[in-house]
Amino acid sequence: MRIAVVGAGAIGGFIAAALARSGTEVAVVARGAHLEAIRRNGITVEASDLGPFAVPLEAGSDLRSLGTFDVAILSFKSHQWAVLLPQLESLARAGTTILTLQNGVPFWFARTPPLASVDPGGEIGALFPDERVIGGVVHVSGHITAPGRIHQSGGTRYVLGGLHPASDGLVERVIQRMRVAGLEPERTHDVRAVVWLKLVNNVGLNPVSTLRGMTIHQMLADQSSREEVRALMFEALEVGRALAVVRDVDVDARLAYAQRLGDVKTSMLQDALANRPLELDPIVGAAVELGDRLGVSVPRLRAVYEKLRARAAAV
Repeated sequence: MRIAVVGAGAIGGFIAAALARSGTEVAVVARGAHLEAIRRNGITVEASDLGPFAVPLEAGSDLRSLGTFDVAILSFKSHQWAVLLPQLESLARAGTTILTLQNGVPFWFARTPPLASVDPGGEIGALFPDERVIGGVVHVSGHITAPGRIHQSGGTRYVLGGLHPASDGLVERVIQRMRVAGLEPERTHDVRAVVWLKLVNNVGLNPVSTLRGMTIHQMLADQSSREEVRALMFEALEVGRALAVVRDVDVDARLAYAQRLGDVKTSMLQDALANRPLELDPIVGAAVELGDRLGVSVPRLRAVYEKLRARAAAV
């Protein structure tokens, strides 16, 4: 099996390195100094749940220069779809199956009509039908410490599920490759529910951490910020119920699970501190859009969405 990892940041880079170390043929798409470091020295995992290790990898800035693949793991930030779409069209033409490991609501979640916040005009959905999509959720943390160098923490759990029976066999093959690599993949037969439950956490933790400048530990230890997170999560749950993808959920148990990540920054806070674009529309914007579509009131989500949009526009 030949696998491409498009977006070899902290999460994608760690997965690529683990797979390559175990013998899977892997190529990665990266950019800038990070790409040059990978080309010279491979990826160095300085610390992780698998221990420290380093591995050489084929790397490029353009997927089209790297050949053909059985599966492409998409771990880039969802707001980068528009920039990468010309490259990803080559996957569609080749019939490659994609595995989406991205925060927020994926393009395949609501196809008719497509979500303007995620897939305006439906261009992505037109390229990748359900038969060639595996959905996934990441339950780990990590950051790039220097070009080509990654620190990973928070376990090695990944939950994967196909959208169509046609992908069942490939899902199992990917899971087996990840297990051989020492990771802890799980198979789900309801990936939409898994994605929405992860979104419930993200719509609370990411915006509040960014607006308040707090790590997860700081945010959940403070009563005021913890209550703000809970309120946002409950609104997202109401949208999920209206979508019929989730039912009753113990929000406090989910917060306790999030606390296991310890004193780390959310991905949105990391981007804000680095003056990078925020994953705002796929996480918060999509929840607001779906709430409006279904007639579910989401005033708190809308308020943080507008605050973060205003902040991003001011940078």
